[in-house]
Amino acid sequence: MSKPYRNLLHHDARIERGKQMKNFQGVYPIVVTTFHEDGSLDLESQRRLVRFLIDAGAHGLGLFGTASEGYTLSDTERVTLTEIITDEVAGRVPVVISTGHTGTAVAVSLSLNAERAGADAVMVLPPYFLRPDAEGVFHYYRTISDAISIPIMVQDAPLMTQVNLSPTILARLALELEGVQMVKVESPPTAPKISEVNALAGESLALFGGLNGQFFLEELGRGARGTMPGSDMTDMFVRVWDFYQLGKVAEARAEFNRYLPLIRYELQPGLGVSVMKHNLHAGGIIASPRVRHPTSSIDKVGLRELEELQCGLDMLVLQWNQ
Repeated sequence: MSKPYRNLLHHDARIERGKQMKNFQGVYPIVVTTFHEDGSLDLESQRRLVRFLIDAGAHGLGLFGTASEGYTLSDTERVTLTEIITDEVAGRVPVVISTGHTGTAVAVSLSLNAERAGADAVMVLPPYFLRPDAEGVFHYYRTISDAISIPIMVQDAPLMTQVNLSPTILARLALELEGVQMVKVESPPTAPKISEVNALAGESLALFGGLNGQFFLEELGRGARGTMPGSDMTDMFVRVWDFYQLGKVAEARAEFNRYLPLIRYELQPGLGVSVMKHNLHAGGIIASPRVRHPTSSIDKVGLRELEELQCGLDMLVLQWNQ
């Protein structure tokens, strides 16, 4: 079979299967993992956080990403959290579970487990310990795509992985692999890359932004279908999304700009998760802002800075009470 015909065959299969899939677009916050003060899982707070995020208007949820401190969780804890969160969601919004790994076989196993647990899609980092070339990356995603029947979101995060996924390889993954239907673009500058990938892959890929939504408006302007920020400003990102979908770009920008100092503050390497958790804790949504090492906690001066940034913001996270 010639390569062009093979590509067309895969593309048609993806379109046919896609008719039965959820419409992945909008604001998909990465769900922080909640801990007790002793560092153990706080499952009651985890359930309450899920209820808050859905009340805040989240269109979907992401599990075990960087903002979830997924890198600190054991396999057993991942299973427990997946069961608790999918039970609390109860099918109300799609759930995307991060399953990337340094080994291909393990990534396949994690992806199969996520599918069995009820995930609507998996988000997959490329291998980042022994970093493969383009053909190695293709083999990795093809192996996962062949093993599961839910969509794959490729996580393009070179600041974390040191793996450069070019627009060409991302487009090839979408056009030749049935399962690859989304990319989370976290390769700065994100907006130009979204334009490049869109030009090559077109409707074959749904592109999401990351990096705590800092370039959300620019990404939307270039064809992104959503963003995956942290857990504490979901309602704001949803308002921006709603304004934009109504063609009210000026209103979307005004709303976004009011929160930009806080978005920027949360982008401090290693500290952003702590800031998010302190916001969630201040509102009574989670019982403790505890993070796990090597995640860092903001200090007392940082807490004062955070309070100053909250002034003048009508944050649901500080008002929600259920």
